[in-house]
Amino acid sequence: MHKHFEVVIYTASLSKYANPLMDMMDTGEWCHGRLFREHCSFINGVFVKDMSLLGRNMKDVIIIDNSPTSYMLQPECGLPILSWYEDMKDRALFDLIPLLVQLS
Repeated sequence: MHKHFEVVIYTASLSKYANPLMDMMDTGEWCHGRLFREHCSFINGVFVKDMSLLGRNMKDVIIIDNSPTSYMLQPECGLPILSWYEDMKDRALFDLIPLLVQLS
């Protein structure tokens, strides 16, 4: 998707755990940025990803997340996806590609 979008990984995980995993996954440096738990807001007992931290116009931002509470500050940017739990046949993210290309 890096050909169509500026890709930023935003996780509620701590950077000390997520960075090594992202380094293994993003060997081609396709991801333009990384945000972690320390970039989240803690609201009503949950970590919320505040997309305004990107400094982009919200009309140009899409967040794909399995938890609607993660994007409750900018619900208009949210694209829900089913959770992934070690299912090697999971294709949910791949299935979004045609939609994302069309939106680009």
